[in-house]
Amino acid sequence: MKLLTALTTLFAIMVLPDSAQAYIGPGAGFAFLGSTLVFVVTIFLAIATLALWPFQLIIRRLRGLGVSRKARTRRVVIVGLDGLEPKLAEQYMSEGKLPNLKALADQGSYQRLGTTLPSLSPVAWSTFQTGVNPGAHNIFDFLTRDKRFCMPQMASTETVTARRSINLGVIKIPFGKTAKVTITRKSQPFWKILGKYGIFSNVLRVPISYPPEPFYGNILSAMCTPDLKGTQGSFSFYTTRATGDSSRVTGGDVKVVKREGDTIHSEIEGPPDPKQAGKFLRCPFSITVNQFEKKATLQIGGKSHLLKLEQFSPWIEVEFPFGFRKQVSGIVRFCLREISPEFSLYASPVNINPEKPCLPIARPIFFATWLAKRLGLFGTLGLMEDTWGRNEHALDDRRFLDQSYLNHAEREKMFMDALDRTREGLCACVFDASDRIQHMFWRYLDPKHPSPREDSSFDNTIPEMYKKMDELVGRVRAKLNPNDVIIILSDHGFTSFRRCINLNSWLYENGYLAVKEKPTGADYFKDVDWSRTKAYAVGLSGIFINRKGREVNGIVSKEDAEKLKLEISAKLEDLKDSADGARSINKVFDTAKAYRGLYTNEAPDLIIGYLPGYRVSWDSITGAIEPTVFSDNLKAWSGDHHVDPSLIPGILFTNRKLKVTDPNIIDIAPTTLDLFAVKVPKYMEGRVVL
Repeated sequence: MKLLTALTTLFAIMVLPDSAQAYIGPGAGFAFLGSTLVFVVTIFLAIATLALWPFQLIIRRLRGLGVSRKARTRRVVIVGLDGLEPKLAEQYMSEGKLPNLKALADQGSYQRLGTTLPSLSPVAWSTFQTGVNPGAHNIFDFLTRDKRFCMPQMASTETVTARRSINLGVIKIPFGKTAKVTITRKSQPFWKILGKYGIFSNVLRVPISYPPEPFYGNILSAMCTPDLKGTQGSFSFYTTRATGDSSRVTGGDVKVVKREGDTIHSEIEGPPDPKQAGKFLRCPFSITVNQFEKKATLQIGGKSHLLKLEQFSPWIEVEFPFGFRKQVSGIVRFCLREISPEFSLYASPVNINPEKPCLPIARPIFFATWLAKRLGLFGTLGLMEDTWGRNEHALDDRRFLDQSYLNHAEREKMFMDALDRTREGLCACVFDASDRIQHMFWRYLDPKHPSPREDSSFDNTIPEMYKKMDELVGRVRAKLNPNDVIIILSDHGFTSFRRCINLNSWLYENGYLAVKEKPTGADYFKDVDWSRTKAYAVGLSGIFINRKGREVNGIVSKEDAEKLKLEISAKLEDLKDSADGARSINKVFDTAKAYRGLYTNEAPDLIIGYLPGYRVSWDSITGAIEPTVFSDNLKAWSGDHHVDPSLIPGILFTNRKLKVTDPNIIDIAPTTLDLFAVKVPKYMEGRVVL
C-alpha cells in the first residue's frame, strides 16, 4: 500500500499542477482537472492497484496484518439511519410495523443511544468516527466563525492558498498559487486505525469525511461535499412567471425565462470562472415543450433528453468548458414542473460527476469513478435532498419525497454491492433520507405546527419511511454471515420545530450586542458595531463572547467573560415565549466545562440546549437581527433535533448483547476496534459496549 501511495503521489506531482486552476469557494477549494486527465489518472491508478495487489497481500501476510485470530468477528456491518427517533421506533415496533428491527432487538439488543453536545449531525458523526468528545475532534456545528472577521464559515473544511515554486538549489522560483482543502475534524476515524492493522474497510457517505483521508480501504465522502458552484447545494428554478425579487431566494436561483413558441432557452451556472472573479462557467440548454403529451425535450451538450411532467430525469451530464480544450463535468437531475400556460423547470444543484471528479470526493481517488462505471451515475453532494428547494417552493412535497427516495435507492445499491465485496473487515454506510424526510414532513405528525400542509395524503409519510428503513435492515440482515456483527444506529432523535428564537435579536435587546445605527436585518453581522459588542451568536447552537486577544475586535477580558457567561446563561434559561409564556430553553452549557481536549477553545463559549418545539431562527444562524426574538416557523422544514441532547437520544440495535444500558455514540469506535481485537487507543473516551 505504501508503494502504491508513493507512485500515486509521484504521478500527481508530475501531471496535476500544469492542468490545475484554483478557486477559493465558500468552504471548498477547486482544482479543475480536464476530463481526459481524470480518465488517465483513474486508469493509471487502477492498473497500479491491480499490479501491486499480490505484493501487498504477501507483505501483509508476512507482517501478520489482517483480521486477527483473536478477533470476535471477521466482519462488522454498520448501518447509520440518520435521525431515527427512539419514541417513534419503539411505538412502531410495538405496533408490529418494524419486524426486522424488532427481530434484531430480540436476537441481540436495543437501547436508546446517547448523543453529543450539541445534537447536530456533523458533531455526532465526528464523535462516532473518532471515539472522542467535540473538544478533542474540533467539530461543534455546521458553521463556526472566522476569528479574523467574526464572519460565519463552514466548520468542517478549511481552504489554504499557497504559492507554488520550483526549487533550484538555493534558488526558489515562484510561479502561481494553489489551493488545498483540508478537513478540520481532528483525531482520526477508527477505520484508519483498523487499516494500520491491515483490516480493510468500505466506508460510504459517513459525515464528516470531506475531503476524504487516505487509509487502507475505500471511502466515498458525504456531508459538506460541495456542489460545482462551491456551495452546499444551489438549485436552479426556471420559470415564465414573474417572481419578484429573486435575490431573496435562499439556497438557489430563480431565473425568469421567455417562451418563444414552444421553446425556452437558458443556461446552467457551474463552477466559478477561474479567469473572471465573481463569474461562473455556463452550460447553455434549450427546452421544447409538448403540452398535449405533457412532456418536453431537453437539448444540452449536443444530446437530447426526454423530460416528463412532474418526474425527475436520470442524472444528465453537463459540461462547462474553460481554457483550451478543458472542461469541468457535472451532473444534474431535472424536473419539469409546468408546461402550460406557464413553464417551470427545476434543476438540482450541479453535482460533481463521479465518473470525472474535479474534486477529491473519494479515496482512492479513482473509487468514485469505479463505482460510477460499475453501478451508474450517482449524486455526490453532501446534502443530496434539496430541502431549500422545497422551502422555496421550487419543489412540492411529492417531488421532494421522490427525490429523497431516488437518492436512498442509489445509496442502498452502493451499500449492497459493498457488502457483497467485503468478506471481512468493516462495511459502513449512513443513510440520510430518514433525517431529511423527518425535517420536512414533521408538520404532518404535529397538529399544532404552524407550517402549512399540502394535503392529508402525506400524513403517513414518516411512518412509511420507518417501514422502508426497516425493510432496508431486513435486506442487510439477509446478507450477514453467522459470525458477523451488525450495528444499526442513529446519531440523534427528532422532535417538532414550531417556534424560532433569534439569539442575536435577544443579545441586542439585552445589551450584549451593539449595532452601528439601527438593525436592518442585514446578514453576516453587517449591522454590528464590534467595538461595543460583548457577545454574538453563530450557527445553530452557539454563542461566542467577543474576547480580547481572541476575536479580532474583542473587548471582553478573560475575567469578565466568565461572569458574562453566567449572566447570559441564567437569563436564557429563564427565557419565556412571548406568545404563551412557555419556557423555551432547557439548559445553557458552558463548553469550558462540558468539553475536554485541545480544541475546546475553538468551541462556542455557550451552547444552547433548547426545549422541544424551539430552535434558533433561520436569520440568526448567519448573523441577522430580526425585529422580534420569537417567531413562528412557517417553512416546510418543520422537524428538528437541535435541542438539549439529554432530550433527543438516538437508537442502537445490534445482534449481540450489550454490556451496558446507557450506550453513547462515543462508544461505537472503541467497540468496533475491540471486536477486531485491535487495541483501543488511550485517547479514546468511549467504552467497549459489546
